[in-house]
Amino acid sequence: MTETLLSQEGWVRVGGFVLALAAVGLAEGLLPRRRRDFRRLQRWPSNLGLVALDALVARVIVPILPIGLAAVARDQGWGLFNRWRWAEALEIALAVVALDFVIYLQHVMFHAVPILWRLHRMHHADLDFDVTTGIRFHPVEMLISTGVKLAAVAAFGPTPLAVLIFEVFLNGTSLFNHANLRLPMGVDRVLRWLVVTPDMHRVHHSVLSAETHSNFGFNLPWWDRLFGTYRAQPRLGHDGMTIGLPIFRRPEELRLDRLLFQPFRSESAPTSLEPPHEEGSGI
Repeated sequence: MTETLLSQEGWVRVGGFVLALAAVGLAEGLLPRRRRDFRRLQRWPSNLGLVALDALVARVIVPILPIGLAAVARDQGWGLFNRWRWAEALEIALAVVALDFVIYLQHVMFHAVPILWRLHRMHHADLDFDVTTGIRFHPVEMLISTGVKLAAVAAFGPTPLAVLIFEVFLNGTSLFNHANLRLPMGVDRVLRWLVVTPDMHRVHHSVLSAETHSNFGFNLPWWDRLFGTYRAQPRLGHDGMTIGLPIFRRPEELRLDRLLFQPFRSESAPTSLEPPHEEGSGI
């Protein structure tokens, strides 16, 4: 079973992504948390276009993917997990947690280092918050992130199956925690001890700087609590908060060409924190 999964890892990751995107997109359509400021047709083509472009760039430029490197590390005995014998289930669990911690640290660095923030801010400049925000990343940021994951895989030496599980988990939770999805308060309160929920991560997409630089977790919520970057709720509430950044707020900034050039543009663009409200039931 394991060998079959690994031999079809590309289809497993793509299939998991498509199923998660469809399921979360349907759920947020049925139980929306906030009214949309822009129609899906204004945002989704560019956000989905970035996914295709990111995948193409990675395939062309990156010589080996994390799962492939994990197989090499296993054969060569590289990394922490290859120094001792571990029960498979324990190794997978520890590897997923370790890789998630690396992604948390990476996310903090993308906020803290100015040149990295210029790349990452495109993700935050989305003028609405929904499932496609979770796949809206600049291709250069994705290349850097892939490099970080490759370094982590070489250092830890997790099994290829652990890396595959982590990749599917990362993609699925990124879609889930960016969803415009209304969860019952009691469910959210319990769930956010186990996984980053949409209400928890939405705070991270607030226009207020103190909230933007909080709640960095993508998958596991523990790192924010442990390192003091956790913020339970936005100051103005989820219905009153403004999504995005003080810059890049005009509707034309939602176009794919504008998104790709955002990292190279001035941060002193005109800012209006009141985007035009459009009928939320439209597409």
